[in-house]
Amino acid sequence: MKMRMHYIALVLFVCTLASCSKESVESTNIIETENAETVEKELLEAVNGHRLSIGRNSLEFSSVAYLHANKHTDYMIAKGGLNHDNFSSRASEISSEEAAEFVAENVAKDYTTASEALKGWLNSSSHKKTMEDEFTHTAVSVKKDADGKLYFTQIFFR
Repeated sequence: MKMRMHYIALVLFVCTLASCSKESVESTNIIETENAETVEKELLEAVNGHRLSIGRNSLEFSSVAYLHANKHTDYMIAKGGLNHDNFSSRASEISSEEAAEFVAENVAKDYTTASEALKGWLNSSSHKKTMEDEFTHTAVSVKKDADGKLYFTQIFFR
């Protein structure tokens, strides 16, 4: 029964976020771009450092979340802006693949370093709440667009 309630809560949360956009990934010309791996590593370490400093657990890296974060970062670059489009699909797939009961994400762009992105998220109450919530796993995708601007997607789940 408890798992069913978590699933219902996840579905309701996802349905709320799904109202952000009706656009499908298939209708967008998406080009896979190279990851800024150093920035990804620095941001993951910074987020975990922040979590530990407030008494939270360190988040474990998830290759499944990384795959979905990368796809979404490429999608945002193709669209030319920040969004949470198709979050319900990502959350559902991660939930199925990892038996996750709750999935969330933070996105950002135009920061030049991991520490700038972290500061931006900490200065936003909703991003900060997500970063500090009771999650167990995460992955960070950071990629550059054709103009060299960085796009960030961090997925969290428990």
